[in-house]
Amino acid sequence: MTKHLEDVDLTKTLSRTRSEERLLSAQRRLLHLRLLTAGLLGDHQLGPGILVVLEGWDASGKGGSIRRLVAPLDPRHVTVAPFRTPTEREARHHFLWRFFPSLPGHGGMSVFDRTWYGRVLVERIEDLVAPDAWERAYGEINSFERSLVDEGVVIIKLFLHISADEQLRRFEDRQSDPLKNWKLTEDDWRNRSMRAAYHEAIDDMLDRTDTDAAPWHVIPAESKHFARVAVIETVNRELERGLRRFGIEPPASEGRDYGV
Repeated sequence: MTKHLEDVDLTKTLSRTRSEERLLSAQRRLLHLRLLTAGLLGDHQLGPGILVVLEGWDASGKGGSIRRLVAPLDPRHVTVAPFRTPTEREARHHFLWRFFPSLPGHGGMSVFDRTWYGRVLVERIEDLVAPDAWERAYGEINSFERSLVDEGVVIIKLFLHISADEQLRRFEDRQSDPLKNWKLTEDDWRNRSMRAAYHEAIDDMLDRTDTDAAPWHVIPAESKHFARVAVIETVNRELERGLRRFGIEPPASEGRDYGV
């Protein structure tokens, strides 16, 4: 899959009707796979932990994608963990420390809304850490993710990409909607003004942390209908691949169309 933002085809779209059909199919497949890994189907043995990592531009649709990803699952079978600016206590520790409590164990599933990649994105752009710290972080992240995979975790990393024009349109929509303007902050506008620097940092992130153990998947998110389906279909495909890596053959699908 594409690993550079400039190569992403942002024209991909789906009609509402078609997206709803594929969404329902993908959600049903995810439920089947999740029950299997939780030890509730099949031989009732716990499968690998599942970690879905979501990064993306502000207003790229991470929240909407997460809602549809977890919608078919029993809330007891998935943890959604949003991460923002580290607290004072968290900032005293190694930057990976605060993520450990939310990591999935065997048979578990976690969805992370933003992650340790803040070290090589916002903390790099805002000069919140020294250059040697964020440079060192690429290797630390790769080693960390490799260790999780070795311990039995399937890591699925997704980056939602939208154009500058689409981001501006969504910002303006949020600003004019009294039930959504709480989502828009001064930091969002300031981040947008530094989009070129973020673009460079994102491409560096994709280049330097795309590994066999934990590859990146860049999702064209200009169309929300397309992106929401693509997120779940990608999770399904990568989860099946991860299961096979751990010696578990996924159950046959029901013959429905899922696969971006």
